[in-house]
Parts: sequence; structure tokens; C-alpha cells
Amino acid sequence: MRWENLTVESGGNLPRDAALFGADAVTTRTFDTPEFRGITFHEIRAKSIVNRVPGASRMPFEWTVNPYRGCTHACVYCFARKTHSYLDLDTGLGFDSQIVVKVNAPELLRRHLGSRRWLGDHIAMGTNVDCYQRAEGRYQLMPGIIAALRDHANPFSILTKGTLILRDLDLLKQAASVTEVGISVSVGFTDHELWRTVEPGTPAPERRLDAVRTLSEHGIDCGVLMAPVIPFLGDDPSQLRATVRAIAASGATSVTPLVLHLRPGAREWFMSWLAHHHPYLVRRYERLYAEGAYAPKWYQRRITRQVHELAEEYGIGPTRAGMPRRIPAPAEPAVPEPTQLTLL
Repeated sequence: MRWENLTVESGGNLPRDAALFGADAVTTRTFDTPEFRGITFHEIRAKSIVNRVPGASRMPFEWTVNPYRGCTHACVYCFARKTHSYLDLDTGLGFDSQIVVKVNAPELLRRHLGSRRWLGDHIAMGTNVDCYQRAEGRYQLMPGIIAALRDHANPFSILTKGTLILRDLDLLKQAASVTEVGISVSVGFTDHELWRTVEPGTPAPERRLDAVRTLSEHGIDCGVLMAPVIPFLGDDPSQLRATVRAIAASGATSVTPLVLHLRPGAREWFMSWLAHHHPYLVRRYERLYAEGAYAPKWYQRRITRQVHELAEEYGIGPTRAGMPRRIPAPAEPAVPEPTQLTLL
């Protein structure tokens, strides 16, 4: 493993979201408990925690905080798989089981927020890997992170598939009383067979929607990122209807559909999974994604239109694609063209 890729001494062209740390600051642990069996944790003391999003990114925000690398959710389509290659870690099973933990993330963030150079910009979390994955249950980094943001009244948003966010409900309420807090839960489909094969490490879709309901009942607006809509497996009109109906019933404030995208790293792993589970779809995917990581615009528009129509039918307002969560939109927004965000 080339930890030196991310050391201060290495120099060179480091990834923008890389945590810098000394090679001698890595502690590797395993835990012989059912929920962590087969998972290795690499604890590091990072040198930085607030990352600037590259200007060419499609993300609707500029700054992120990612306390973990790798994710036990094991979503076969996760775009962040490529980031594991920076550490010479496998982007397939290694991404699911070799988890980098930035154990000093809360103290680093508090120091950063207190700097005179920091202007209090919005910080997004959960945009690379899930900050409420199973590891968070042991390391408990998010309470310190949220507390720092609360104490500095710094606006932030969280995107998650993890129901563990409810543990921090009181902190979120406190933060929401002093700054803008946006919460989104990712639920791309409610089909259990599809969930068990493509998102094996995540809570079931209905449990995630229960979390949406609980957050809403406690006065915290929570939208649903309907992502990913998976072509030919999760895009049947009946599937879309069932998902939007369940989202509306959860009390979500909005639903934003995003079609599956397949970046390098994720593409190879997903296509291998597809060949094993649905070999008859391989050629169709090769044609649909022949131009790159994103499905054709016509397909994205079709899915967006269908979901928005269903959202209107069930009385839930769809957000504009690309709109930052809880950041006020222009008074008279233009009619949007569906865009594909790279969140999950």
C-alpha cells in the first residue's frame, strides 16, 4: 500500500480531496465483531479535512468534508471507488472492506472554521463516501463535526444512506437553530431484490424512509435524492411510481431523481457485477453508456419528467436538479434542463 502517496513529504500532484498525513501516522485495526468481520480500518491523523471541489465538477457546492475513505455500504455503482486507487488499494472488494478513518477530523474542522481566512461557506458531507456508514458507529466522528459547525454557525448539508444519522438528531436540531442545515437521504428504489444485490451494506430502503419521517417529525426538512435510477433494472414505470409514492408517504420535502452514472473505477466493477447477475443487459449498457460515464440526455430527461410528474401527483415538490440543498434559489428560476450530479 503506497501510503506515501498521501504524505506531506511526497509532494507531486495529490488528489484535491486527499487527506495529507505522515506515513508513520497510520494504525491498522480489525475488530472481531459480526458487523465488522472482514473489514480493516486504517486510522490516520489527517493534515487537512476541508476539501475544495474542483472547478470543473458538477457538484453544486464548493467545499466538502469527508471523514472516511472507502465504504462498507458496498454499493456496486459507487463513483468514489476510483479514489482507493490513490492508495494502491483495490477499487472493488478493497473499497468495501479497507476503510480509511481520519480520526482527528472533528478537531481539524474546528480549527479550520476558527481560522480568520475561512469565510463561512457551505460545507457538504456524504458526497464522496457515506459519513454515516457502519464505521461511524464505532468511531463517532460526526457528533464532533456537527458540533463544530453548530458552534461556528456554519451552513452545511449531509447526504446519506445511513439511518445512524438519527443518533445525532439533537445536534442537528441545535445546528438548524443557528444556521442553514440541509439533509438528504438517498433512496433510488424500493425494490428489495435490487437493493440486496446492488447496495448490500446499506439499511433497507424503508428504514431510510423511516429516518426521513423521523427527521421531518422533529422539524428538520429532509429531501430524498432518488439515486441512482438504474437503467433496465429500476426504471420501469411501476418501480418509479412505487418509489415516489413511498418517498411522499415519508414526509420528504422534495425528491430529486438522478440516473446511474459510471465513472472509471466504478464502471468496471459495476459491469463485472452486471455480467454475473444480468448478462443479457451487458450489451444494452455498452450502447447506453457508449459516450462516457453518463446516460444520454434523452434518457435522463425521460426519467426526470416521469419522476416529476409522479411527485406532483403525490403532492411532493421536486427540487431543481443541481440546486444546493437548503440554499435559497433565485426568485424566478429558469425551467431546468435535467443534469446529472456525481453524488453517489
